[in-house]
Amino acid sequence: MNEKELIESGNMKMDWARNHMPVLAIIREKFEEEKPLKGLKVGMALHVEAKTAVLVETLAAGGAEVSITGCNPLSTQDDVALALNIRKNISCFARYGVGSQEYYEAIDRVLDSRPDITIDDGADLIFKLHKERTDLLPNILGGCEETTTGVHRLHAMEKEGALKMPVIAVNDAMTKYLFDNRYGTGQSAWDGINRTTNLLVAGKNVVVAGYGWCGRGVAMRAAGLGASVIVTEVDPIRALEARMDGYRVMKMSDAAKIGEIFVTTTGNRDILTAEHFKSMPDGAILANSGHFNVEIDMEALNSLAKTVRTVRNNIKEYDIGGKRINVIAEGRLVNLAAGDGHPAEVMDMSFANQALCVRYIAENKLPNGVHRVPQELDNYVARMKLESMGISIDELTEAQRSYMSGWECGT
Repeated sequence: MNEKELIESGNMKMDWARNHMPVLAIIREKFEEEKPLKGLKVGMALHVEAKTAVLVETLAAGGAEVSITGCNPLSTQDDVALALNIRKNISCFARYGVGSQEYYEAIDRVLDSRPDITIDDGADLIFKLHKERTDLLPNILGGCEETTTGVHRLHAMEKEGALKMPVIAVNDAMTKYLFDNRYGTGQSAWDGINRTTNLLVAGKNVVVAGYGWCGRGVAMRAAGLGASVIVTEVDPIRALEARMDGYRVMKMSDAAKIGEIFVTTTGNRDILTAEHFKSMPDGAILANSGHFNVEIDMEALNSLAKTVRTVRNNIKEYDIGGKRINVIAEGRLVNLAAGDGHPAEVMDMSFANQALCVRYIAENKLPNGVHRVPQELDNYVARMKLESMGISIDELTEAQRSYMSGWECGT
């Protein structure tokens, strides 16, 4: 496609997403009227695709000047990036398939705009700020972090006294992790795996590494597709929960011998290593649903491989001598590198939180450190989502409120 056709394609994707994000639409309407971000610059490193574009439009509608780049080299949709870049007060520097140098150069271009507020997915933008662009820190009002991996990095920075700005952990909002991480990841990870492999899941042994909210979602959808699900964990409580949910639980060294599809969801490194590759069945399929491409030890797999070839778009086959290991999307985030990411209705809530938290940062002076999403914002997003679905719920009566807040009424 030429540039004009790509822009038309991007606009079409954005229209579709926008029509399925009613909570963000309500916020955008208020932003357009009140202009709470007027005069502010927002710098972003997120997955540049249609739902993110709707968030960017919302911030611009609130008066912000927005600069954005990608947070993963394989998740950018070039048509959406081009469509964003022609809009007023929006600059987009993301491009699909860039190398490490160009990836970080694009982050620098976002920081060159001298943002007042940042939005991150994985904390690469904040990392760059603290390592190489420290001159910008005094003017930063605060930032927002979208994902579990990024929040872990921020807590580590905070613990070491290295975090020099306030950041709201949007990932930790209940209307984010209970829905985006579980239902979003569960559906979109399998969307990426299924559309890439075109293989049957039913009847296969599916190994899910990690049983946090993302792992729960992936396991739940695998079971729904007819798989025999195996969960690996390091946390005894989560392992017990997985077993009580009906899944087999074992060490990865044992699961590797019988698994046919492996999905990593831990946010940690070296989940699948040379030891595991050597014991896997011929034809095993590996996919990663964690933010960074460190969960599958690709360096070890490349070292073991006699030959490497592309066997299908976005699938590489590694012949390690007598058996073939297939890796989807180079071990990068499968739901975006091999799919379209989370469903729009789920991202509606996550990005509603982002927009509201950007406004909250603009209107409140926060101390340095990692902050939770204010409960009233979390509740507001939930109420607006229910309303958009035509759902009404009960309210406590005065007698019930009194009972729940009292202590004198007993047996």
